[in-house]
Amino acid sequence: MIYFQLFYVFFRIGLFSFGGGYAILSLIQKDVVEKFQWITTSEFTEIVALSQITPGPIAINSATYIGYRVTGSVFGSLFTTLGVVMPSFLVLSLIVIFLNKFKKSIVVERAFKGLRPVVLGLILAAGLSLLKPENFIDFKSCIIFILSIILSLKWNIGVIPLIIGSGILGVILYM
Repeated sequence: MIYFQLFYVFFRIGLFSFGGGYAILSLIQKDVVEKFQWITTSEFTEIVALSQITPGPIAINSATYIGYRVTGSVFGSLFTTLGVVMPSFLVLSLIVIFLNKFKKSIVVERAFKGLRPVVLGLILAAGLSLLKPENFIDFKSCIIFILSIILSLKWNIGVIPLIIGSGILGVILYM
């Protein structure tokens, strides 16, 4: 039963997520952490971190890990991964079929203009939802957080160097 529930939850998340992995995180957190309480906020934060440092899209990596974490089996991972991927596959298949007919439609163009702000809002909501006290261990973790924001925004340092650098800084600070 849990496998079908996981599939349904992640299918619904995949169906209503626009804007990629970061936009989907707030939807995953709302269902997995808050509604069903399958994992804690701290575990969710760890999953997000692991999903960023492993190859592949963050939404798929997160779904795969959560499926395994909830069920303790590869089948849980399979059901959550299929659930989150299937809506995109189905929608993109339909888009490809009908794109040539409607690609110059004013309605389609306006719909996409309306979707852009929502995507930005979902990404911001995902980031803000992780700003919780339990995600900051101590003053040192706050320093790493602030440094990563400054390096990212001011000097446009990429995700991979920030993750590697913060891991090294964590080793140094927590010796």
